[in-house]
Amino acid sequence: MSGGGGWERIRSTRGGRLSRETSLTGRTARTVRLGRVQPQAPGYRTIFCNDREANLPVRFKGNSISTTKYNFLTFLPKGLFEQFRRVANCYFLLISILSMTPISPVNPVTNVVPLSLVLFVSLIKEAFEDWKRLQNDMVINNNPVDVLHDQVWETIPWKKLQVGDIVRIKQDGFFPADLLFLASTNADGVCYIETSNLDGETNLKIRKAVERTWDYLTPEKAVEFKGEVQCEQPNNSLYTFTGNLIIENQTLPLSPNQLLLRGCSLRNTEYIVGAVIFTGHETKVMMNSMNVPSKRSTLERKLDKLILALFGTLFGMCLVGAIGSGIFISSDYYYLELQRGVGLEFNPSSRFSVAILTLFTLITLYSTIIPISLYVSIEMIKFIQCAQFINKDLHMYHVETNTPALARTSNLNEELGQVEYIFSDKTGTLTRNLMEFFKCSIGGEVYGTGFTEIERGGAQRMGAKIQEAQRSPHAVHEKGFNFDDSRIMRGAWRNESNPDVCKEFFRCLAICHTVLTEGDESPDKITYQAASPDEAALVTAAKNFGFFFYRRTPTMIYVRESHVEKMGNITDVPYEILNVLEFNSTRKRQSVVCRYADGRLVLYCKGADTVIYERLADGNNELKKITREHLEQFGSAGLRTLCLAYKDLNPETYESWNEKFIQAKSSLRDREKKLDEVAELIEKDLILIGATAIEDKLQEGVPACIETLAKAGIKIWVLTGDKMETAINIAYACNLINNDMKQFIISSETDAIREVEEKGDQVEIARFMKEVVKEELKRCLEEAQHSMCTVSGPKLTLVIDGKCLMYALDPSLRVMLLNLSLNCSSVVCCRVSPLQKAQVTSLVKKGARKITLSIGDGANDVSMIQAAHIGVGISGMEGMQAVMASDFAIAQFRFLTDLLLVHGRWSYLRICKVITYFFYKNLTFTLTQFWFTFHTGFSGQRFYDDWFQSLYNVIFTALPVIIVGLFDKDVSAALSKKYPELYKEGIKNMFFKWRVVWTWAFFSVYQSLVFYHFVTISGTSGKNLSGRMFGLWDVSTMAFTCVVITVNLRLLMMCNSITRWHYISVGGSILAWFVFILIYSLLRVSPFVEENVYYVIYVLMGTFYFYLTIILVPIVALLGDFIYQGVERWFFPYDYQVVQEMHRNDPEDNSRAGLLEIGNRLTPQEERSYAIAQLPRELSKHTGFAFDSPGYESFFAAQLGVHAPQKAWDVARRASMRGKPKPSKKH
Repeated sequence: MSGGGGWERIRSTRGGRLSRETSLTGRTARTVRLGRVQPQAPGYRTIFCNDREANLPVRFKGNSISTTKYNFLTFLPKGLFEQFRRVANCYFLLISILSMTPISPVNPVTNVVPLSLVLFVSLIKEAFEDWKRLQNDMVINNNPVDVLHDQVWETIPWKKLQVGDIVRIKQDGFFPADLLFLASTNADGVCYIETSNLDGETNLKIRKAVERTWDYLTPEKAVEFKGEVQCEQPNNSLYTFTGNLIIENQTLPLSPNQLLLRGCSLRNTEYIVGAVIFTGHETKVMMNSMNVPSKRSTLERKLDKLILALFGTLFGMCLVGAIGSGIFISSDYYYLELQRGVGLEFNPSSRFSVAILTLFTLITLYSTIIPISLYVSIEMIKFIQCAQFINKDLHMYHVETNTPALARTSNLNEELGQVEYIFSDKTGTLTRNLMEFFKCSIGGEVYGTGFTEIERGGAQRMGAKIQEAQRSPHAVHEKGFNFDDSRIMRGAWRNESNPDVCKEFFRCLAICHTVLTEGDESPDKITYQAASPDEAALVTAAKNFGFFFYRRTPTMIYVRESHVEKMGNITDVPYEILNVLEFNSTRKRQSVVCRYADGRLVLYCKGADTVIYERLADGNNELKKITREHLEQFGSAGLRTLCLAYKDLNPETYESWNEKFIQAKSSLRDREKKLDEVAELIEKDLILIGATAIEDKLQEGVPACIETLAKAGIKIWVLTGDKMETAINIAYACNLINNDMKQFIISSETDAIREVEEKGDQVEIARFMKEVVKEELKRCLEEAQHSMCTVSGPKLTLVIDGKCLMYALDPSLRVMLLNLSLNCSSVVCCRVSPLQKAQVTSLVKKGARKITLSIGDGANDVSMIQAAHIGVGISGMEGMQAVMASDFAIAQFRFLTDLLLVHGRWSYLRICKVITYFFYKNLTFTLTQFWFTFHTGFSGQRFYDDWFQSLYNVIFTALPVIIVGLFDKDVSAALSKKYPELYKEGIKNMFFKWRVVWTWAFFSVYQSLVFYHFVTISGTSGKNLSGRMFGLWDVSTMAFTCVVITVNLRLLMMCNSITRWHYISVGGSILAWFVFILIYSLLRVSPFVEENVYYVIYVLMGTFYFYLTIILVPIVALLGDFIYQGVERWFFPYDYQVVQEMHRNDPEDNSRAGLLEIGNRLTPQEERSYAIAQLPRELSKHTGFAFDSPGYESFFAAQLGVHAPQKAWDVARRASMRGKPKPSKKH
């Protein structure tokens, strides 16, 4: 592979390459002497294939990939940096530093130990996650690959691969880097690849090598290949590639058809040979390893405000103490001996210095007001909520596809309980994305009988009855085809008035596509691999009409045509495919130029009606009008429509156009744009053939789900690329729109707009459209506001199409659109692009400041999913890209009911309680120290022992609050769904308002006063067994005992449901305090223990006052809370409290006991699914191959002996199992 030949070739080709570089970049490339390779031009890279030495000076990146966040040297500094990005941790670091200074009244261990513990736990978690990433990286980097070396295939690990190497990939193998496809064992240099790791699609794609390289298949021939590749610089565009292959002074254009991307796998091909183009982190998939936007919940942002309020409270308390200290300090107190030889902090002659130093002293003393364990506790609660409850909920498990729900992040659990707006895709989300050819229009005649679900639903609303047509006894119903009309089936089309048009219609279906065939070449056994279910349905329809597409090569399509010449006659007809103008979201159409056996040149085109109608030849207006009516009729029935057209081509015209096409295809810059421009030149003056109508049925349970969510106060918007009629009818079928609603329709399909569009002046069209949209928005908004003023006005719904939406999103009209939309209970946006979906979502998220959720199943929904507060992906038929970009993944739309109304509500309620309880218990504890300051001349004397203060948050009050965060439940899951109105409390944020916080603060002040004054009063009158008064440490130990007992009992009072875990955690926490103090009081002197509390607890337990105090003080302290809760429940109840009273006598729901053992109720198949679900999950945003895999279940499954079924997106299983023995099956 290496040698002097590369250098000789560089010297010999320098002149030729210089001229090429000049033409490509527009400027002269600088020549470097001493025989070195010339510098790479910024716009492209030059690669010498099969010559490592020639590529060496360029220093291309290696093929080793690393998805870890840290390495051995950076772990500690980077990990600590990540932790100290949290303001609270910085605060505790500052407090820890202050506690080490002479002005601190507390031992440094008081603050250092809790902070160290929190940091240690967080770093251990980070290290564990990074270790799992490293393991996966090692598996992937060490996969074997065959590389050409000295005329033999040598096996090396992936990580040693270099740019320019020639590699061999065998069937079912993964491509280790981005490869230029050179040769294949298949005829005509084609191979089949599966891209499921990129986009989740399991449909096979075809790739074709440049004909000039087909011979380089054996190592003897491949070693002769010395090509030079000039291509684009590494980028993240998966579906584009521009480059040229220069071989023996011949320049050949390269396209995405010759590029094999890392992470894809080879199918139906013995092996292929390729040249490495991009390696490691420069491969397209690795450049697409997108970091999903970091999302923080609204509640977490409000928590930051609460922490700031606590900072303010802390500073206020310290300021009061500092001012008091400055006033109190005086030499008049002779017994304090402050006259001479005292430090600056107690010098009466410098009161300002005393106040300043006291301020810092009190900051360290009152530091416990900010709960250090709050963040750790919340993270732990959220993680367990996801891993144990959401991921293992049987109500969200889809048996048919063996798909459980998946929480891909634990940051947004409580956000699920506050969603007000849902933005939903239609196809594959509300519908099943299982397409069936249902009806068609050919030459102005409608064919196909039967009624869609939407037509039935519409008739039911109108009270009409549908007369179902009798199905023909010979009617065919297979996957993708549900059509019945004897007029054109089994050759009967020959008897129609327009047989030639029928023939063109069927040929268009059979030829104009990119479908691949698999299996036997017989109608019953063949399988079609299509890029979309629609395309497969159209080819299946052609087969059933007698035009059976059975074989494809890169240049030919073979169709078995029946009944063409005469009835019963079957002929195999080859069609030469000259050009394919591919479908994309901008073109919205697909064309094929083909040559018949008799030399006839035809362009067949299919696409969206709006696009095809713009390109039709003049005349034949009657057919256009009738077909448009048919399209509207199909759309009203909820069917997906496409228009079909064709055009006979003149050979001279075609040759002239083809030259431009080849030139555009060879362009290195703006290739896609130039190809689109060239396509426009030939896709005109088309002749309309007809239209197809495909049914996409609604998912199970969608109407009931939408009705339930609407009752919960959630507004649902449907954002779809379908026609307005289709979208409206789907909305009717989903219960999103009904006849009682007032509809506002803003459409670009009006006569006035069409008239302006026909003139073709783009500036005038834009001006006129904007003016029309402005007037429509203004009119609708006025009507909406008038309707809202009436007491019993109807609900409102807005329907707007993509063209109008483009102008409505203009900054000058955006506010008007937002105000109108917010007054509507449902909105339907049709004909919208992926970008517009994201813009609409952002409009509500940022403009209305409402909590939004986007749900979709396709790659076109990714931007919308990432734009919303919460993104939900449906693991459906359109691949896994939506799931990869989402925060939560579910298998069916109807599972949103459980995700939001059950898990969302519970999570919101629990997290609110956890935060407010933390706030309460820390404020209560700190205020007792604050009241003590008034009795000590504001000197900063501590009331509690240092270890009491350190362990208060970490041990004595830690576990109960976590149990509440996990198990508290106001009403059961069934009642949450029965009374969806309960969800509105979350939308209004009823449980985390400032009123709630101030109520807790009031009772904190009350309880702290009770603790301090009741205990100190009993201390002054009480005496121990020796007849002495209680000292400071006696009183403070008694007060601390009361605090621990009270705050733990207060937690039980706030619980809606109490389980054995509550009793164990509360009882255990109180018991832990007594065990600790009994042992601690026996310790005398050590570096970690002061003698303050030596034997104190034993002295206290020998007195009557101690027992009286720990019984009476908690009762008095909790009396206020008890009265308040009683009055609130009786006179001002929350909605959930009303439901509790209504169902208080219902039998106890025992499902709680089974929450952690849910697998016991499963079938064997479900048990296996949940065994896999319970394996460790990797929630990293980086993977070895594609964007973001939902987890490495199979990697761990193999290690634990659990059989994991094949998943399209499961990268790590395939990578890690190569060359390893399969786990033995258990019978």
